Parts: sequence; structure tokens; C-alpha cells
Amino acid sequence: MEQQNRTVVLDDLSIGYRTRQGVKTVAQHLTADIRSGELTCLLGQNGVGKSTLLRTLAGFQPKTEGSITICGRELSDYSDRQLARTIGVVLTERPDVQQMTVSELVALGRSPYTGFWGTLSDEDREVTRQAIQQVDIDALADRQVSTLSDGERQKVMIAKALAQQTPIICLDEPTAFLDYQSKVEILLMLRRICREAQKTVFLSTHDLELALQVADMLWLMDRERGLTTGTPRQLAQSGVLGQFIERGTGVSFDADTLSIRVKNEE
Repeated sequence: MEQQNRTVVLDDLSIGYRTRQGVKTVAQHLTADIRSGELTCLLGQNGVGKSTLLRTLAGFQPKTEGSITICGRELSDYSDRQLARTIGVVLTERPDVQQMTVSELVALGRSPYTGFWGTLSDEDREVTRQAIQQVDIDALADRQVSTLSDGERQKVMIAKALAQQTPIICLDEPTAFLDYQSKVEILLMLRRICREAQKTVFLSTHDLELALQVADMLWLMDRERGLTTGTPRQLAQSGVLGQFIERGTGVSFDADTLSIRVKNEE
């Protein structure tokens, strides 16, 4: 990929929290980039800092050291409104909305473009309609959000992010709470959106086996190694994936087939 396709660039980034006692560092010396048109999956053990990294990239909390460049500009140079037009975010938490239809919720993605009163223009309504169509939930448009299944609700939240018309979409555990078929459907849909719209899609996930099959790039966070990036095949051949997956547990990893198996105890 060419230099201009790098939409997110981390340079010696440190992430964490500022407390009264000082800075609590969660992870440091993170250097990597994300390119448009690629589905990038962030993997790592619980507590390693995946959600902190995602929140920092989305501008929800400040970095502690280093730099984050978004579409050629330092993240801290963006105003809130500019950032809302650049990065769409889908969180793990279920939306707590009452008496709202799918179309109305998706239309909230237009808030960075509407005036003070949030009045939708004809263009806003058309963008909303296209976002709903893009994730194939036309039949749900007039349904109350409270009546949806977890998988349907997640598609609605992705449509809302699409209605934001941002070049970058970050998702925190988008397949949490979903059955296996819905997990596959969501990840394949996100990969299709990457390809068709040339968007940058970055997501954290615990669904390792699916990520190996669907992701273009993997970011592997580890307490000892820090951040390692590459295609699933590259990380498998280097041995990094095998060491991460096996970790002395009862599973084995086949680097040739990218498959994970439970060890049979005799």
C-alpha cells in the first residue's frame, strides 16, 4: 500500500490514565499503522489494554506519550466536531433507547452535520437510507430498537456509524453477545464495507479463530512483546501467533492451516 493510504499512524505511543499519583501506563512504545480498505483486528488477553487503545485512538481519552496521526493530522489538533466527521465508533454496550425506531437511531449518525436543533435535511435522510441499505436492514427500518435481537441491534449501530460518513470506523468487541452465525455475518459485512467503501475498519475482538480467517491485518497486544502487527499468515509463520495462542494451555496452533485445536489428553 502507498503512504497516502495510511489513515492511522501510531509512533512510539504510550496509553494509560492520569491519576492524582501520576500517570498509570497500560501499554507503551506502540508503533503501527492502519490502511484504508483493510479490516484490522486487535487481539490480546484481558487487561492488556485493548479497550484503552481503542478509546485513545477514538479521542475519548488522551494519550500519555508519543503521537497518533489521523488522516495526516495529529489527533490532538482535531476539534470534537472534526473528529466526529473523521472517526465513527461502535461500542460494546447495548444502546439504551426507548420508543425509537431503527431509522431514527441510524439518523443520529448525522448529528455532526446537522444544525443545533438536529433537523434532518433531504440529504441527511438519503444518507441514512443508504446506510440502512448498506447493512441490509431495510426490513427493520420501522421497527422499535427495543424489539431487535442482539445481531440486528449490532447491524443498526454499524449503520449509524456509516451514516456518520467517516473514513475510519472503530468497533469495540462488535461480536460480543452474538451467536456464532451472527459473529460470522458481522465480520464478513465489515470486511465487505472495507472493500466497497475503502474505509478503515479497526476492531477489538476475542473471536480469535474468526479473526484469523477474516482480517486483513492483525494487531497483537502482549504484555511482554508489546504490539506486533502483520497479516495472519505473517504472524503465524513468525511464531508469534503460536506462542500467543498456546501459552501453556490445552490448545495447539497449526501455522500452516491457521487452525486451533484442543489437545486430546490420553
